[in-house]
Amino acid sequence: MRELDAGELPGAVVFARMGPELSCELAVGAAVLAPERHEARSGTVYDLASLTKVMATTAACMLLVAERKLDLDQRVGEFLPHFSDAPKEKITLRHLLTHSSGLRPWRAYHADLRERELRRGETLLTTREGRDSIVDRVLRSAPLHEPGEASIYSDLGFIALGELVERVAGEPLDRFCERRVFEPLGMSRTRFQAVPFEGARAEYAATEMCGWREKILWGEVHDPNAWAMGGVAGHAGLFGTAADVMRFADEMLAAEQDRSEVFDAATAREFFRRQETAGGSDWALGWSTPTPGQSTSGTHFSSRSIGHTGFTGTSLWIDLERDMVVVLLSNRVHQVAKRSRFTLRPRVHDLIWEAFLAA
Repeated sequence: MRELDAGELPGAVVFARMGPELSCELAVGAAVLAPERHEARSGTVYDLASLTKVMATTAACMLLVAERKLDLDQRVGEFLPHFSDAPKEKITLRHLLTHSSGLRPWRAYHADLRERELRRGETLLTTREGRDSIVDRVLRSAPLHEPGEASIYSDLGFIALGELVERVAGEPLDRFCERRVFEPLGMSRTRFQAVPFEGARAEYAATEMCGWREKILWGEVHDPNAWAMGGVAGHAGLFGTAADVMRFADEMLAAEQDRSEVFDAATAREFFRRQETAGGSDWALGWSTPTPGQSTSGTHFSSRSIGHTGFTGTSLWIDLERDMVVVLLSNRVHQVAKRSRFTLRPRVHDLIWEAFLAA
């Protein structure tokens, strides 16, 4: 793996499967380089970053839609009052899930909380008050355009979705997902890693040195807004192993094939279908789909595939047509010699496809 040799990547874990007979598991390099070295292992727990969006928030929405507690074309303002007035009154659940709501991609709300702490002596970061402050600012934020006009990948949209799930489900997002998704699927090593960290750090892959947190992030969420919210958010915060991500992927396939005891087949098929809410968008509901020539899935995944990536160096791709799954977990942001465009994902996917097809 040339990224390892070039110092662009400390290590990675790859799990892949095609059908019931072909599979591979690979762990290479290090999970932690500093302050002490730990090798990457098949059971290393990674910061899944934006895989949270599909494995937690989107999965929760699938359950609530199947139970008719939510409707995809229901206006979000029915649940979130700040969305009931112009210019956000037309935003629906479908818009949020397809990143076509018009909400901004990202804002440094964590920095505002930190500034308030420094100036006023308040305690806000990682507290419930801090979390509520960020959610309130997201819900009050002005969109960049009308819903459905364009597709702009938005963390803010998924923070809003996380809040919507909590209000409809009547319990915190992490508890709902643990009870309704992770426990039923046997994902025993998947969790939102609450702040402060409690656990065996040696099991975790570290991410980067954070100047304002004054430490290497190891066992706590990399995303600063999710961290400021206490580690639980709709856009980031989930940690897990490759085996658990594979279990989740297998359940998505089972749902699409009407074999799941957790997810409804008709709902799953609608969530996995590329939507047409914004011109040129490649989004299904919560999930990305392959864009020919530029997909992180490489060149072999069919058009009936769904996937997602995470900033820390994670990805999950599922080919619904060919019963193929590739899970790639890495911590590309940890102690790298140079930060470059992360081109590993499509090459790994192509290599695995070609190896399986040749078997």
